[in-house]
Amino acid sequence: MIPAMPATATTARQASVTALRFGRVAAMGALAALILFCGVWGSWGTAQHVLLTKGRESGTVRVTRCAGGVCTGPFTPTSQGARARARVELGQSVAVREGRTYDVVLKPGSADAVRSGPAGILYAWVPFGGALLLASVVVAGGMRLTRAGWVLAGAGIALLTAAFVTL
Repeated sequence: MIPAMPATATTARQASVTALRFGRVAAMGALAALILFCGVWGSWGTAQHVLLTKGRESGTVRVTRCAGGVCTGPFTPTSQGARARARVELGQSVAVREGRTYDVVLKPGSADAVRSGPAGILYAWVPFGGALLLASVVVAGGMRLTRAGWVLAGAGIALLTAAFVTL
């Protein structure tokens, strides 16, 4: 027969198991929060220009040349107070092609353009979509919150799919 453990040893063991469980959940929760914060931080650099358009120059750019990861073309203003420019730069991505016209917003004080409209908004939040996918693994695996992990993964997949479809 196995001798019974004293009540104090059992209570101490349960307390240590509870403390370890709490520590794991707290650490994984902090990691998931950090991943999501970094995703928002990475997206906000572009998203702020697309979402907060008041006072910014908006218009269209017809891409005439793409080289070295940058596409250029003339800017035609559509907002009041914006001025036409012979050349603005638009970051080259899979969705930017020579000869096409895109709605853009200019970054203040520069000739750098950012796509606007639904496609620009979704494209700006792509880093956050990736962060949602990564955080879902941490939440589901590290915190053992499977349903919450699936919700985060679904939101990330929806965001990335919507960005892909609209571009």
